[in-house]
Amino acid sequence: MKKIKIRFIKGTLTLLMLTIGISCSEYLDVVPDNIAVIEDAFETRDNAERFLATLYGYLPRFEEPSVSNPALVAGDEIFLNDNAMGTTPWASHRLSTGGQNVNNPLLGYWGNSNIGGSNLFIALRDCNIFLENLDKPFDLEIDEKTRWEAEAKFLKAYYHFYLMRMYGPIPITDKNIDAGAGTDAVRVIRKPIDEVTDYIVQLLDEAIPNLPANIFDSEEFGRISAPIAAAIKARVLVTAASPFFNGNTDYSTFTDAEGTPFFNQTFSDEKWEMAAKACQEAIEISENSGLALYKYDRKIAGLSERTYTKLDIRNSLAERWNDEVIWAATGSLVAGLQNRAQGIVDPNVVAERREVIQNNYSPPLVIAEMFYTENGLPIDEDPSFDYANRYDVAIADATEANYIQEGFETAKLHMKREPRFHASLGFDGGVWLQQPRIEESNPFIYRGKKDEISGQLDNSRYSISGYLAKKIVNFNNTLNLGPGGSGFSVRPYGFPVIRLSGLYLLYAEALNESNSIGEAQVWIDKVRDRAGLNGVVDSWATSTNPSKPTTKDGLRSIIQQERMIELVFEGQRFWDIRRWKRASEFLNKDVQGWNILGKTTSEYYNVISVGTLKFSSRDYLWPISETDIISNNKLIQNPGW
Repeated sequence: MKKIKIRFIKGTLTLLMLTIGISCSEYLDVVPDNIAVIEDAFETRDNAERFLATLYGYLPRFEEPSVSNPALVAGDEIFLNDNAMGTTPWASHRLSTGGQNVNNPLLGYWGNSNIGGSNLFIALRDCNIFLENLDKPFDLEIDEKTRWEAEAKFLKAYYHFYLMRMYGPIPITDKNIDAGAGTDAVRVIRKPIDEVTDYIVQLLDEAIPNLPANIFDSEEFGRISAPIAAAIKARVLVTAASPFFNGNTDYSTFTDAEGTPFFNQTFSDEKWEMAAKACQEAIEISENSGLALYKYDRKIAGLSERTYTKLDIRNSLAERWNDEVIWAATGSLVAGLQNRAQGIVDPNVVAERREVIQNNYSPPLVIAEMFYTENGLPIDEDPSFDYANRYDVAIADATEANYIQEGFETAKLHMKREPRFHASLGFDGGVWLQQPRIEESNPFIYRGKKDEISGQLDNSRYSISGYLAKKIVNFNNTLNLGPGGSGFSVRPYGFPVIRLSGLYLLYAEALNESNSIGEAQVWIDKVRDRAGLNGVVDSWATSTNPSKPTTKDGLRSIIQQERMIELVFEGQRFWDIRRWKRASEFLNKDVQGWNILGKTTSEYYNVISVGTLKFSSRDYLWPISETDIISNNKLIQNPGW
């Protein structure tokens, strides 16, 4: 992986300096500055390849939670103690607690006045420069030119989509403005959602046929393939068909200067049908390329099927280049996040070794309650689950083997839960499978009470809720914190922007919204089967609401919960609850966890508030900075800002 970055990204910073020059920050940065240098940049194939590398270099750092990817910490999946963030609260944390502003927007990607984020309009400008000049290198073969053009079109489409998802209506940057154009020409205007979506899909349709089905050369891992482009097209169309973008009458007065609504006010069933077709095509392209739901190859002999299932789930995310990951962003290697999510579970830990692990990437209690019971049902719909007394404690018996240490007294909430609960969360008394202790007879155990090995022993390295995001930690990472031990060895992997299971669930959602309920159930059940659960119809037959999966509204609720469970900690929930118009429901509440200062079982297992999330209707869309609004009097600010 190091070779990839050296070969393909080599010279990126230099070329950025050459091509960007002094930005046209008064408006949108869409005018190339130094034409002579751009000519030189396309003199040869190698120069053009370095320019292509700069286009990839604009991809957000998907694995970076503080100032790059808001979807990791700015929602309700993860909450950190204040000291874990250093002396200044992260931009993402401030965003989750109602700190967004119009002067210097948090984690914005429009313009230059952002705290965190970047300016993706510069990326779009450089995509246009690349496409306009790709015929100039004298030594560039036609097949390579065709592929590079498709990659640039994909990136151009993806950057438009990234902006649309954040800001709603955006300017379509289909070409760069001539350097000699007047001031009025660069004062671009925002386009309605439907126009933006159509343009993004057009670019992807042009790109897909000319992209490789597979990437076999290790030096090219991370470059765009046809399955990636098809999957993103599916995601774009599902997003455009979702309630927030499809007939959203909340924005009836949000119009352009001529009074045309930026959001189409008429709900369209056809958008869901188009989305379903795109999902189907993306699945076919992906599966024909050899992609499939991940199953651990059982190379470690002697483990129970229960443990193998946990490895199926964890490794679908954390195993490098596994066949389920459609797009792994190699520029976003998951190393730092693993360190934060790693529990200090080595019972032989010594003080000087403890400090190599952060132990503070904390899912709140609401995430623990989100997972299903062992019967594949929500905890409040399973009559066999003691929902009313879920916070009471009980002693784990042999039925919890390889999930919870037998004889450990822990919350009933942790018992009789599905495999994804145990594969995804570290919790007090829970088994933590990891090298070098992968024998079921002697596993690591998470112990989260005050002064215990996984609990609060200093000011920053502890879970504020009593849970850790174990799912994102590769079980092949080596933990040896005892005297003379090697410390913590991390095996990084590319951040999974999209996995096949996520695509299956997008397809199920689009089918259900297109009134193909029975077919939608099939695709949900594929994901549930890998997770060790029965299908939705069989599972709900024993629930308090047996007909739920047979109705459109009921199955919609199931699909949404299934996505939140299957894709937990992967940056999907943040955007899903927005496109579903449910963000206000999730992001206006206290953040709860266990009393981590408790030293005894009775003290620890008390639910307390550890923070508060704040979200208002204006937060569905990012604000455009006041600097950009003042500079361009044709720009219309998002509602509420």
